Amino acid sequence: MNNVLWIVRRSLRATFRKKSSWIVYFGLPVAGILLSMLVYGSSSGGDLKIGVINQDGDRALTQDAIRFVEGLNNVKVTMTDEASLKKDIASGKLDSGLVFEPGFADSVREGHPAHLNLVSAKGAEVTSYVKSMLDSYIGNVASIGLATKDDPQAFESIYADYKQAGFKLDARSLEDTSKVKDMTNQTIGFLLMFLLFSAVNMTELIIKEREDRTFLRLLSSPVSARAYVFANVLCTLVIQLLQIVVTLLLMKNVFHIDSGIPFGEMLGTLLLFSLTSIGLSLLLTAFAKNSKNAGALQNLVITPTCLLAGCFFPAEIMPDTVRKIANFLPQRWMLDTIAKLQDGQSFGSLALNLVVLIAFATAFTLVAIYRFSRNNDVRQFI
Repeated sequence: MNNVLWIVRRSLRATFRKKSSWIVYFGLPVAGILLSMLVYGSSSGGDLKIGVINQDGDRALTQDAIRFVEGLNNVKVTMTDEASLKKDIASGKLDSGLVFEPGFADSVREGHPAHLNLVSAKGAEVTSYVKSMLDSYIGNVASIGLATKDDPQAFESIYADYKQAGFKLDARSLEDTSKVKDMTNQTIGFLLMFLLFSAVNMTELIIKEREDRTFLRLLSSPVSARAYVFANVLCTLVIQLLQIVVTLLLMKNVFHIDSGIPFGEMLGTLLLFSLTSIGLSLLLTAFAKNSKNAGALQNLVITPTCLLAGCFFPAEIMPDTVRKIANFLPQRWMLDTIAKLQDGQSFGSLALNLVVLIAFATAFTLVAIYRFSRNNDVRQFI
């Protein structure tokens, strides 16, 4: 055991003696946090800017509908024309446009609302709030029109009472945590990629020390080949533990990103993935004949799998076929575990996810051991 600890200390000193190692192991995770904040923190949570075009004249129902939209919370209305509306939506000055076409008031009065268009370049994410509120208001007025279709005076009387009716509304503001959740998932996704790269870089030292004959000189000492490999794995685990702890502490205490998951549960889950990344690194090292092959395999395997698993952007936007493929990747199961913990599920209820991660780590390690034992070029490592 003393020999193993000696090799661990030796590897750690050799690793952190280089300034570039500090940047790779700790600077890149910080860059991942900053990039996530840039992507998800730049979106504004201010008022929804809507341009309104009134082509129906000074009809009372149309003017009341416009005033209703102006009275909505977090909505800023700007009266405009068709040419300006398209230009302002394209430039981002307006989020959406509301067009009251000729005949709108008459259609509502007859009980069949029409001639109203809601346009946006950002889709339903922007228009859904105004659309739902306006549909409810117009639907109520249209119901009055439908019930009093042949009696204009009755419509005016009931409609006047409807406008003056008082409604008691108890409103409470809730904190929007969706952006924080997306920011956390993106940060963890980058961290998973960096853990995979750091694991492969550390185990790649095994090949490099064989190439420069350092490994053979170590074997002439009381250090066995198995102890040497185990020491390198332990050294990688220590470095990844430091990466995880530093990243989580910076997220919470420096960048004030609250993941919504207790520190211990997040740390334990990421350490479990760390074992998976070490198993994968051993597998890649077992199939590599030299350090150049190891670097090529690392780029060929890690980056595409992280892309498919959703480490760079939400997996929900990918096609169903790609999402099914992602279910065979450990990164996808890790991100799914984080998402479920954020949704309030207990750590104990995620046994399937944890077992799958353990299975990935075990399978990678066993295949690597088998490959080492069958390959004469690397038989000396075990």
